[in-house]
Amino acid sequence: MKKTLILSSLLCLSMLHADNNVTSQISKKQEGVKYIKMLGKTLKTHLKSEMKADKTGLKAVDFCTTKADELTKEINSQLPKGVTVRRTALKTRTDKNKPDTLDSAVMESIINDMDKKNVNLAKPLMVETPSVYRVYKPLFITPACMKCHGNEKSIHPDVQKVITKNYPNDKAMNFQLGDLRGVVVAEINK
Repeated sequence: MKKTLILSSLLCLSMLHADNNVTSQISKKQEGVKYIKMLGKTLKTHLKSEMKADKTGLKAVDFCTTKADELTKEINSQLPKGVTVRRTALKTRTDKNKPDTLDSAVMESIINDMDKKNVNLAKPLMVETPSVYRVYKPLFITPACMKCHGNEKSIHPDVQKVITKNYPNDKAMNFQLGDLRGVVVAEINK
């Protein structure tokens, strides 16, 4: 009887701990999504404005060249200690946004899931490591993206000149509509 009571108590405690861990993961994912939205809204608002002002994409590529990193740093300065948000991709325009091994694995997994049915690709993903929670929000190529990330037919020659000048190691071109462009990552230290 005493053994049964002790085992039952231990089982209840482990279930409570497991439930708290799941709740913690959900709240960390929601927290990460909040930070991703902060960065995404800021960059998207500016980018849309620039695209509207110049249909060629020249103002948009100028914005990305001169302001996107600055705005990303500004958003990060507003986040709690131990939290960062950033952009990365498998095909980067600049080495500053180069993915690490985990980023690459997550993006490869998203690409592999693109052929599957019943997979919500737009849904943010969370990966837990021993030291951090990482929340990933996939970004897919839309028609507007093609002005800077398409091919020689979709990129205006003036835009191509700016890209070539500012990004000599550019790999972020020749995408097709619907391709994975990259991810926005929120990283929350444990």
